[in-house]
Order: sequence, then C-alpha cells, then structure tokens
Amino acid sequence: VQLVESGGGLVQAGGSLALSCAASGPTPFSSYAMGWFRQAPGKEREFVAAISRSGGGTYYADPVKGRFTISRDTAKNTVYLQMNSLKPEDTAVYYCAADLITTSISYIKRQEAEYEYWGQGTQVTVSS
Repeated sequence: VQLVESGGGLVQAGGSLALSCAASGPTPFSSYAMGWFRQAPGKEREFVAAISRSGGGTYYADPVKGRFTISRDTAKNTVYLQMNSLKPEDTAVYYCAADLITTSISYIKRQEAEYEYWGQGTQVTVSS
C-alpha cells in the first residue's frame, strides 16, 4: 500500500488542523490497521493515535487524548486525524502508517515496529 499524507501547515496555538492520509494499492483499505505517529526535531518518532480495521476501535497517546480524533473512510481509502486545541509541543512531522491484518477487525496497533507501511510525512507547526 502507498500512503500519502496531506493537510499539514502552520497554525497558532489553540487552533485546529485536519490531516488526511490517502491509501492506494491492490489490497482493500479495510484490511489495514492504521495509525498516526509524529517526530519532533531532535526526538524519536512517537505514537499519536491508531484505529482498527473496522474503525470501531481507537486509541490515543495521553498527550493528545481529548484533543485529537482519528477516523477512517473506507469508501475514500483515507484515514484522518482531526487536531484541535493545538499546542506548540504538537509541532512535528506527522506520519501515517498501515499494517495488514488478516484476522481481527478490531485489533489496534500502538507500536511503531508493528507497522510495515509508512507515508512520507507532513509538517505541522504550532506557533505560540
């Protein structure tokens, strides 16, 4: 699967951004568990949010819980990350990730090492 993120940009603290990740490839999008990760300058890449194949299960990192929402649209082969109440510490390159799951439709993957496919990333900058 190929993943292409979009929607990044510059926003003031307290503002909102919506990221999108479009998937393409021969395997149905519904076969993939999806996740969002981010990497700030000088830091390791960290988990942000994940969603199950069915979309019925989601999980968030504590720093973004209550502010970010992950969702997916199977008809559009796209996963989204709605980011509200943004803070300067949310500044990072945001990556979309996918991993094929042939069994459970409800399993959520939270670890970077669990994902096989990655997008190129989109920059999010939050000014204070």
